[in-house]
Amino acid sequence: MGAPAFEEFDPESDCDCPGCIHWRRTKAHALPVREGGHPAAHGARRALVLAAAAGSVLGGGQVLPAAAAPGPALPGAPGAPGVPESPSSPADDDPDPGPGNPQGGTGALHGESRKPGTPGPTAASTALPTTRAAIIARAQKWVTAKVPYSMSKYWSDGYRQDCSGFVSMAWNLGRNEWTGSLASFAVRITKNELQPGDILLFHNPANPEKGSHVTIFGGWANTARTQYTAYEQTRPHARKQATPYAYWSNASRYLAYRYKGVTSGTAGGSGPTRGTPYPGPGSFGPGANNKYVTQLGKALVARGGGRFYRSGPGPRWTDADRRATQAFQQAQGWTGRDADGLPGPATWSYLMTGKGRDIPGAGGGAGGAQGRAPAYPGMGVFRPGRTDPAVEKLGRQLVKRGFGRYYAQGPGPRWGENDRRNVEAFQRAQGWRGAAADGYPGPETWRRLFS
Repeated sequence: MGAPAFEEFDPESDCDCPGCIHWRRTKAHALPVREGGHPAAHGARRALVLAAAAGSVLGGGQVLPAAAAPGPALPGAPGAPGVPESPSSPADDDPDPGPGNPQGGTGALHGESRKPGTPGPTAASTALPTTRAAIIARAQKWVTAKVPYSMSKYWSDGYRQDCSGFVSMAWNLGRNEWTGSLASFAVRITKNELQPGDILLFHNPANPEKGSHVTIFGGWANTARTQYTAYEQTRPHARKQATPYAYWSNASRYLAYRYKGVTSGTAGGSGPTRGTPYPGPGSFGPGANNKYVTQLGKALVARGGGRFYRSGPGPRWTDADRRATQAFQQAQGWTGRDADGLPGPATWSYLMTGKGRDIPGAGGGAGGAQGRAPAYPGMGVFRPGRTDPAVEKLGRQLVKRGFGRYYAQGPGPRWGENDRRNVEAFQRAQGWRGAAADGYPGPETWRRLFS
């Protein structure tokens, strides 16, 4: 009996069944070594061909399909060590986005998305100038649009919908790069030098399809610098979220890079703070004490926020900084989380470059010295189990001032742990520590809260 005939199989690029996933991986391993293919794949493929020839006819004329012959799985294929049998549904926080990793090599933009006369760089030595604010704004566009992940499809701007295409778009490279080439457009930096718009890159040259990934650094998410805001293109779509430094796994293998074309700021600002890069969200909020708080305060005073400060501005974050920042954000027409009193990249950029609208005049607004606090009811009111109208009045004022996050419902007239935690947050926002920030309102806490 003759050897069996085999039909050529071309997998669908967007099919997530295990068969298509396996063959897409096999095709990637078929690349020559000089083009990024895996060296071990060629030997394994040659052995597979020999096994097919030898296994097509066994003793007694028995015919077996060559595919039935057992053998070692190709690196990165389903069933190989460390690879799940069904790799089509990786977890949302999986550091390896799966078999659709963006290892398609470099390429021009897809379609006519770039205007004539504005070509992108054609070599790594060319870097179009851009700002950090522009990088983050471009990344946010994909996040807002929830651009679906794909290593073979292109978004309307011509960039490939995978993680390296995402960075190529945000850096405005004008071409689609991959994790093996992005570093040539950048310079190595340290963790302490990271600023919004930089990247954290893990390229696995031994097997580019296994683990390689890249994220855009959006600023520190906590003062300990153990988490940062990551902009990334991964399954199922572009996202922005707090991420452990440097990533969920393989953290030690991620390297920090800065785009060669990034500039310190945009021309047109005024004052001593012009062009200062956004230092990250960890530089602001309760407990922050650094030069950036002072710079923020001075910029807010210059834009009409002086009435919120009784002294300073200074390096220690206070409620005056929060209220002045919130007033500036609201002057731009922002609401909700965009006007929470904590400066993000957009707020910082507006203040440092002189963009946007100034804070309107006092007009009896919040923070005015004319307001008088109601009489302090005494410390005995604010004790566990006590019920008093002053407790509810306190709670409502905390909510009004933006310190009601611990209330699941209410507030109400009965003092509870949620009241104490909200008061503590307000006290810490004044820069107080220790017994001065124990969550129990004294006369000064009461006066500041209602003034």
